[in-house]
Amino acid sequence: MESLLFWIILIVLVLGIIWFIALYNTLVKFRHRVKEAWSDIEVQLKRRYDLIPNLVESVKGYATHEQNVFQKVTEARSQAMQAQTAKEHAKAENMLTETLKSLFAVSENYPSLQASQNFLDLQQNLTDAEDKIQAARRFYNANVRDFNIAIESFPSNIVAQLFGFAKEEFYDAPPETEATPQVKF
Repeated sequence: MESLLFWIILIVLVLGIIWFIALYNTLVKFRHRVKEAWSDIEVQLKRRYDLIPNLVESVKGYATHEQNVFQKVTEARSQAMQAQTAKEHAKAENMLTETLKSLFAVSENYPSLQASQNFLDLQQNLTDAEDKIQAARRFYNANVRDFNIAIESFPSNIVAQLFGFAKEEFYDAPPETEATPQVKF
């Protein structure tokens, strides 16, 4: 009878260890998915950052007296590149998007620029980059959601606390981007 009890306890103990290891590995997998998703965002942001100087130079050739706009775009790009956290990135990217809108507004005053194939290609590449950034953000937020659910759900929250797994921040748009734009005719 004692040997049977010993084997039952041993089996339960082994199953518990296997379960514990499986939970830990699942949390590690989720954490790496979040990091991979963040890396995807950074790749797309880098692509965007690389396009911006070419776009500014394109517009500069036509609109030499719009120095203030060029300076704002350059500063916003620099701040966005220096952001560290998801929250800082969201804020800096919003500012960069706003300055790019002003750059495109300036470009509308120059019909010959609007007809330039180089400018049109840059504009199309930037639009493509924006679309890919949005997709990367959605992918990142989905992975953050899954990771955060895993570390807050019982019983994996016990393993998460034991090994210091912490919640990740969502890549949220700043509140000012959620307002409905006013269209006036």
